[in-house]
Amino acid sequence: MKRITLAVTSMLVGVTAAGIAAGDKWSDQFPHIKNTGDIAGECSYESMSQKDYSGQTLTINTHAVPVMGEPTALHAEQFSALTGAEVNVIHTPAGDLYSKAMIPFQAGQAPYDIVFGFSNFIRDWMAYLEPVPEYYVNMRQMQDVTKSHIDVASWDGTMMQFPIDGDRHYLKYRKDVIDNPELQAKYLAETGNELRVPQTWKEYAEIAAYFNGWDWDGDGELEYGSAEVMKKDDLMYAAFFSRSVAYAKNPATPGGFFFDLDTMTPLINSPGFVEALTDWVEAVNYVPPGGINFSLGDEINSFGGGQALFSFSWDDAFVAAMEDGSAIKNKVGVAPLPGADRVWNRETGAWDETYNQAPYIVWGWAAAVAKKSKNHELAFDYLCFFSNDANHQADIAIGRFGVNPFKKSDFVPDIYVERQGWDQQIAEEYTETLMDMEEKSTNRVFPLRVPGVFEFTSAVATGTSKALAGQLSPQEALDEVAAEWEAIIERVGVDNVREAYAVGVALEDNLR
Repeated sequence: MKRITLAVTSMLVGVTAAGIAAGDKWSDQFPHIKNTGDIAGECSYESMSQKDYSGQTLTINTHAVPVMGEPTALHAEQFSALTGAEVNVIHTPAGDLYSKAMIPFQAGQAPYDIVFGFSNFIRDWMAYLEPVPEYYVNMRQMQDVTKSHIDVASWDGTMMQFPIDGDRHYLKYRKDVIDNPELQAKYLAETGNELRVPQTWKEYAEIAAYFNGWDWDGDGELEYGSAEVMKKDDLMYAAFFSRSVAYAKNPATPGGFFFDLDTMTPLINSPGFVEALTDWVEAVNYVPPGGINFSLGDEINSFGGGQALFSFSWDDAFVAAMEDGSAIKNKVGVAPLPGADRVWNRETGAWDETYNQAPYIVWGWAAAVAKKSKNHELAFDYLCFFSNDANHQADIAIGRFGVNPFKKSDFVPDIYVERQGWDQQIAEEYTETLMDMEEKSTNRVFPLRVPGVFEFTSAVATGTSKALAGQLSPQEALDEVAAEWEAIIERVGVDNVREAYAVGVALEDNLR
């Protein structure tokens, strides 16, 4: 990839060479890293084996298996074998991760040394977290983390969370369908339209609906149009925001996507969001049976297993499709999220009739050490081991793990071709799509990171789920969400929310 610097490429060559040199000793004992071997570094298998944490216990609260919960447990087992530490891992559903940590935090307790959660919890959690020590901040593997994900892990220049994951939403599609000349001719003849990677959400819906409910890949089973996260309280709010950015993030009106920063008026029920929810209600008709209750794991299994033409959200569904043994390996592609042919202008109170596209850079999973933990060094060593180069390269190749690229070296196509057997063109499209969001996007949206964030996103999940179920119209559902947001702001304090929200707005508007 042309934009990867010589320094990053050289670093990749260096760690690959180190992996080959050190690989046999540890990859035989820990097959998880058989494709990389141990890669030299401050928190490698070799360096962790020099530690002695016998008699010490580490307690971790993480997500349910498999997404993030499985690699947490796997690396805990490895870490224990290397260091002698006892590591206890508790698995918690996504909807309970916030409160499982926040309630004891507020009570002055620390039942967990390490808490896993979503990066946008940082504003509420940071008073109870131990900042990442300078030793770890300055180490070589941390210098490989992209700037945006250093920013994600930090607040006011202090790293509060240990980078373990890097997320953004984008489109996944079946290349063997979209690029198939026979299906292209059939689609053109029956619809009058070109079969291509959808440029807008309307085009996405038209193609998904056409390919819904028939065996278009000849495997003897029915396939469907789209696999999406629609289950309430299981990250569905993020799927809704991905569908909303094209309609509601207008580059001509900086100063807020979720709120108007000046007035802190919620924008969630404005016409752009309503249009996105209207599209999403239609999507219920072209998802697999039971798709309205799909969690992230279901989306990964559905698209990754070849059941759906399209998917959008995190890397995981695409990576699952590209794993060894997948029937659709090297038959899938990636592209930016679809855009829209118009975008709402809140200043004029009218639609701007122009094409608009914006990425939703979701940031993703985060992990941190409790301030009141009595095992800070042990905890930070575990997190450093979790994300070391050998584990990271192995983890990003397993879709269900939920560990996605956040290091500069992750954007070198050759690592996917040589270590994972990806087609060269697919690897280049994948890394270029992800890197463009890091480097080129100027009209973009980041997750809400404000006090009370879990209440805000829960309100979105509740309202949109009512619309998907047909209980309320899209406008009624989002009016209900807006009213709840106003109540949350009143409880939390408008100045508190505005101060934190301004940090995210500055990133979105490229002021930092």
